Parts: sequence; C-alpha cells; structure tokens
Amino acid sequence: MNDLLTIRTLKISDINHVTQWSRDEGFAPGNGDVGIYKHTDQQGLWIGCINNKPIGCIAGVKYNSSYGFIGLFLVVKKFRGKGYGLELWKHALKHLSDLPCIGLEAAPDRVKDYTNWGFKLSSSTTRWKWEGSDHLLGIDNNISLKDIKILEGEMIPRSVVQTYDAKREASPRPHFLSDWLNHPAGNVLALIDSQGLCHGFGRIRPCLLKSGEGWRIGPLLADTPQLAEVLIRKLVIRHPGVVLIDVPELNSFAPLLLNNLGFERMSETFRMYRGTQPPISMSELYGLACLELG
Repeated sequence: MNDLLTIRTLKISDINHVTQWSRDEGFAPGNGDVGIYKHTDQQGLWIGCINNKPIGCIAGVKYNSSYGFIGLFLVVKKFRGKGYGLELWKHALKHLSDLPCIGLEAAPDRVKDYTNWGFKLSSSTTRWKWEGSDHLLGIDNNISLKDIKILEGEMIPRSVVQTYDAKREASPRPHFLSDWLNHPAGNVLALIDSQGLCHGFGRIRPCLLKSGEGWRIGPLLADTPQLAEVLIRKLVIRHPGVVLIDVPELNSFAPLLLNNLGFERMSETFRMYRGTQPPISMSELYGLACLELG
C-alpha cells in the first residue's frame, strides 16, 4: 500500500531540490530559473511529499486569465509507478481549469498520455547544441544593422522589449519577462533602432548539465534570420563551451541558420495545447525561454 502523498506550494527552501532533480533528468535548468517560475505565479508551483519528504514537483502557471502552462513535472525515480505523478498532474490541471487554453511541452513517449487528457499536438520543438570555442561556423560578415544598435543590461528600454515580446508570444508575460531580463545570471542583448523600436532580443544564461555546466540561449526573438544570427554570435562569443537553444519547428528559418552556425540537433519534444491554440506566428521566435514554462 502506497504512502499518502501530500501536495503543498513550493517554498524557497525547495528550489535546490527541484533544480537538482531537473539537472538529473537532463532538463539543463538555468541558474535562478525556478525562482522566476515561482514569482510568475505564486500559487502555481507544487511539491509532492511522502512523510514530509519532497519526492516530486509540477508547475501549473497562469500567465493571465486566458493562458496557462504546465511543466517542471517530475517524480524522483524510486517513487515512480505509484500514482504520485497522476496526483500532481490532477492538482496542476485543476488550478488551470478555468483557462481557455493550456500549453505544455511533451516528451515523445508522453504525447499519447496527454492526448487522453484533451491535449492536441501542435508542433515539435528541437533542442540544438553548440560545443566548441567562441567562434561559430560560417563567416561573420558584420551584417549591416543600419540605424540599429546593440544594447545590453541597463541600457535596454524594458517597456519596448515587453511590447515586442507581447506581439510574438502566446500571451503577454510582463512579470515573467521582467524577471528573465533583469536576472543577474547571464547576459541580455537587444536590437533597438534610432526611433526606439525593438527588432530583436535574447538572453544567454548559465545552466546545469547532467555532467558539468553550460549555457542556454532563450528567449531569442528577431525580425529576420540575419538579425537572429547577429544576436546568437554576440551571445556565444562571450560564453564558449556547451550552448543549448530550444527552437519551435514552426520557425522554418531557424534550422538552416543553426546548421550553418555549427549547432547540432540534440533532442526533440512536442508542444501541445488543450483549448484554442494561440493564433500567433512563430517565424520570429528562434529560442524559447524554457521548456518548463513555454
């Protein structure tokens, strides 16, 4: 007979546990990611416990009254197959039950399971990896930016980037994006023209691999593949080593760009939605912020 699972909201003291679990599963969590998830929806992260010992977690985050996302869903291996994951899943789904659309990123072997819960397949997401020096393949032709400047850190006009992001994402996410852009780990670059308009931005942050450390790029959005290339080159040149980026299949420009730069396909997941899929184009989205929250 299984012990009774109790589910409670995630505490600050749980973050190290969840981060290590994510690392062990190969999620490659970024430094500070879980804290950002918690701030996005204070009630949307839970820990499953057996006899007060944390054994699993899940996120069911409400971005707003129209859209939510399920992720960070895992149970420690020795406690799997006992129904604890199902209890966590139902808990998160109930939290999001009043929303017209819920998204998630599914591992290939879980697509059928989520289909049984009313989720429909949208597209694949490919994780690409660069491993090497700071010099990506191809020739850096110093693409003309005309009147566009590359700004970083405190020089970036946050409200302009927020507006740019809101038009290209499933839902406006001001709190999430603000935390993402202002987090001290890593580096943020933005392409801003003389009129103060944004034409792309991206963040690179340190992440924890199963063995060792690396970097993750995301989010990365740009008007054109050429501008996306500028951002990728500028981000990678400062952070050599293993660099990961998660790219939606619906951006048909991204695979050729990343191939030309020397990135290799590493793994694949699948974006699924329950409800009406957000009517947005992915053609300017070159890197997801994270698979855990979309």
